[in-house]
Amino acid sequence: MASPQRKRAFIGLGSNLADPDAQIHKAFAELGKLPHTRLLAQSSLYRSAPVGYADQPDFINAVAEIETGLEPHQLLEVLLDMEHRHGRVREFRNAPRILDLDILLYNDLACHERGLTLPHPRMHERAFVLQPLHEIAPHCVIDGHGPVADCLEKCADQRVDRICG
Repeated sequence: MASPQRKRAFIGLGSNLADPDAQIHKAFAELGKLPHTRLLAQSSLYRSAPVGYADQPDFINAVAEIETGLEPHQLLEVLLDMEHRHGRVREFRNAPRILDLDILLYNDLACHERGLTLPHPRMHERAFVLQPLHEIAPHCVIDGHGPVADCLEKCADQRVDRICG
């Protein structure tokens, strides 16, 4: 049986509970073990203030680049399963979380379907996504918004601190 055609995807990772640095490093390792998937690159870790609900610890964020044979909805399902295995509970919007995994980009696919919007609908306005994405894919273009560097420049007022490579 032929292996599935591989696509390139970028995954946003975030955590602010239960040793966030360790959660992100563990998730990087797990991404490379997904079926028909290979981890191509991982960003440094970045610290950022919470968005939406401020009464919680700062977040640790990163971005991973993968090559995968999984279709977008399959990839979403395995990422949701990974969050669940880490202990993620969805209490309310922007709540603290052990692990948050988002498909940011999947090849050049643009879609808006139930449960999945690509590119990620708010990535172009969040420095905590753009900075690590720019680190590993500086020439990346976000469909409908332009080069990642241009989007990052528009978020210059958002503080994101690189904490480790």
